[in-house]
Amino acid sequence: MKYIMLMYSNPSAGPQTEEEGEASAPKWYGLLQEGKKAGALVDNQGVMPESDATTVRIRDGKSVITDGPFAETHEQFGGYFVFECENLDEAIAWAEKIPTVEYGSIEIRPLYSHEDYQ
Repeated sequence: MKYIMLMYSNPSAGPQTEEEGEASAPKWYGLLQEGKKAGALVDNQGVMPESDATTVRIRDGKSVITDGPFAETHEQFGGYFVFECENLDEAIAWAEKIPTVEYGSIEIRPLYSHEDYQ
């Protein structure tokens, strides 16, 4: 089963300077290498800050376009990983290795497979 791991954090809690970002890079690269070597890492990507987000809703048949994230919150969505895992316990073990877990949170969700509906 594939699990998506959504990374959330308060932007002020993570690395703030170029030096802090560079210091955290080995954790990120190590995770990428470990996930690829294990054959578990399917995909990962970061996203631009919430200031670049656009939210779309349809209310009463009309599109409502809003600049910014979909909800008021201190933690913002920052990116994701997709891992192929045997079960939730394995997914949790991978989530615990994502550096964001040290200053934010990782939400794990199983992904539907298109094969499940064919």
